[in-house]
Amino acid sequence: MSFFPNSELVKYSSKFIVRLLYLAVLFFVTIFGVNVTLCANSIQSEKNSAGGSHIKQEFIRVIPDQRVQFTPNLVTSIDLFNSYEYLIDHSAQSQLPQPQLEFSIENSGGKNSDTQTAELKIVNDKLIINWKQIGKLSFTIKIVNSAEPSTEYFDKIKLEAWTFDYWRMSLTLLGGIGIFLLGMKYLSDGLQLVAGPSLRKMVSTVTDNRFFAVFVGIIATVAIQSSTATTVMVVGFINSQIMTLAQGIGVIMGANIGTTVTAWLLTLNISQYGMPILGLSAFVYIFARTEKTRLLAMAVMGVGALFLGLELMQQGFGSLKDAPEISRIIGSFSAKTYIGIWCCVSVGCVMTIILQSSSVTIAITISLAMLGVIEFETGAALVLGENIGTTLTAILASIGTSTNARRAAIFHASFNVIGVVCATLVFNIFFMPVIYFVVGTDSTGVIRNPSTGIALTHTLFNVSSTLLMLPFVRIAASILRCIVKDAPEEKVEGVSRLTTLGMHRLETPTIAIERSRIEVIRMGHICLQLAEKVVLIAESEQPDKELVDSAFHDEEVLDTLQDEIIAYTARLLSGNITHDLTEAAQQQIRMADELESISDYLVVILKSDIKLRKDGLAIPQPQKAEFKEIHELNKSYTSMVVQFYSTRKNNVTDLMTEVYAQGHNLTRKVKSVRDQFIKRMSAEHCDPQVVIAFNTQINAFRRVREHTQNVAEAISGQH
Repeated sequence: MSFFPNSELVKYSSKFIVRLLYLAVLFFVTIFGVNVTLCANSIQSEKNSAGGSHIKQEFIRVIPDQRVQFTPNLVTSIDLFNSYEYLIDHSAQSQLPQPQLEFSIENSGGKNSDTQTAELKIVNDKLIINWKQIGKLSFTIKIVNSAEPSTEYFDKIKLEAWTFDYWRMSLTLLGGIGIFLLGMKYLSDGLQLVAGPSLRKMVSTVTDNRFFAVFVGIIATVAIQSSTATTVMVVGFINSQIMTLAQGIGVIMGANIGTTVTAWLLTLNISQYGMPILGLSAFVYIFARTEKTRLLAMAVMGVGALFLGLELMQQGFGSLKDAPEISRIIGSFSAKTYIGIWCCVSVGCVMTIILQSSSVTIAITISLAMLGVIEFETGAALVLGENIGTTLTAILASIGTSTNARRAAIFHASFNVIGVVCATLVFNIFFMPVIYFVVGTDSTGVIRNPSTGIALTHTLFNVSSTLLMLPFVRIAASILRCIVKDAPEEKVEGVSRLTTLGMHRLETPTIAIERSRIEVIRMGHICLQLAEKVVLIAESEQPDKELVDSAFHDEEVLDTLQDEIIAYTARLLSGNITHDLTEAAQQQIRMADELESISDYLVVILKSDIKLRKDGLAIPQPQKAEFKEIHELNKSYTSMVVQFYSTRKNNVTDLMTEVYAQGHNLTRKVKSVRDQFIKRMSAEHCDPQVVIAFNTQINAFRRVREHTQNVAEAISGQH
């Protein structure tokens, strides 16, 4: 089913949009014309009124708009005389009695500007407002100077009584966080799906070079916009033996640097453009004709949603500093002292643990700092705590995994905690002076741009921590091996639990498909290992019981791996992934099925041999030697295909040419052995049980060859 609309849908949609735009233009032109007419009539009326009177009217603006927090029996007053005293010209009236100002409430209007909101009266040249409920007042004060009765002055006054609406703030804030998280998902999915093939190759080529590992961590986190997801995936990679512990440590440090890009993105002052960006990119996403354009539009939609969510969060937090209860709580946290720094660090840590996203907590911190709800130093200390809180998810993901995976999660937490401890020691000595120097301050010593300062704090912390730790990667790995001992029952050939490797909801399809590829490769290696054991058992006079049990265990492992790979890739296929990733997932499901079938036929050969031994029989020696040769040819055949899928260095066409050539030779060899055995049966007496065992094993050899060829065809994309 196509994701894109057909030509008829595009045509009719275009006509509908054009007509809608035409109606909108017509509507606005009509409204504009009505307003112009009303304004003209109003101006003409004022001219006529002025022409019929000799009193001069002047409109002034003296008393600014005012807001008061509503309480029961609230009464406020405005001293009118002191406000308008400048209207009295003492020098001109020096020989006359002191002139007086006369005040009156000329009119009031506007929404909720009636006696239900407040009672207005003037007493002793003071305006007294008796508030009855929350609302707004809009009225005009008329001022007449007794020395100049020919001139009347009018001042329009706007007042508001309000109370802090926690419910409304909470809903706005919740909506902002939700839209922000949705934007992170769209941005992450769009970027990583576009860069999917390159990202997979990069992850699969991580080496022991610590600088390259850090670089991979940076790029992967920038692509998926989540250091938590990257770290969780590293835990899964180490558990699946895709990475060594030292490689994983390098990638984790790079992920900490890569996540700072989100904070810098939020410093762009384009929050007001979030809605237009989201709307326009949504149109492109819906009507895009190519998959790449559609994915890029998804990423841009994510950017728009990020800024829309940020704007909503700022609206939700906008009135916090006017709420006395909140102001007291926030005021109790200050990064001026060392204890205060750690209080802020603790709050940032808890916030990140609750929201499970350091990007969201960074956005909240930036919003609070920009609105002046918190001091910049407090926001910087919150950022340090957010770096600790983001490690919890990786620790949870490491539960039930291998020892090395747990070591990686412990390193991530230890790395950030040690970095924060060091940062707090030099917080006011090093961090703050550097930030103030780079960003700059105003005449009062306040930082010019709090959002830039917070982003710089985040970057400075993670870069400096990585530079300090980078020379000690291998030492850190050795220390972790000493602290976290290997479990005695842990075995290399143990079953890999894909579903516990990395919390699928946090992973990106690009990395997930690479992880499942590694598990398919593992299945291939276990098949080769099983084939080797079958040969050893067949050659031995008295099979080793432990070796036989190990062979049957390998077959059980392959069965479990097949089930987990299919379940894992099925979840990927149910999501929003590209056509290339869909083909890769389908390819892996097919390969897992074929490899499991190979193991089944290898076990058929093993069971047949064991049954003959129990009956005191055996395959004739000439055929037994030929069976060994077929075993080796089959193993070499399977090894060639598995090795190709593992390295992906050669051309697929060359692989299939070699597969068909070797497969043809293997088929000829099997037929030759079968024909020779049939001739032997005609010349000599053979026990029926031996004949049955021979046919069973020769048929199993053929099936192994066929399933191996099927694996190769799946790799090449043939159906």
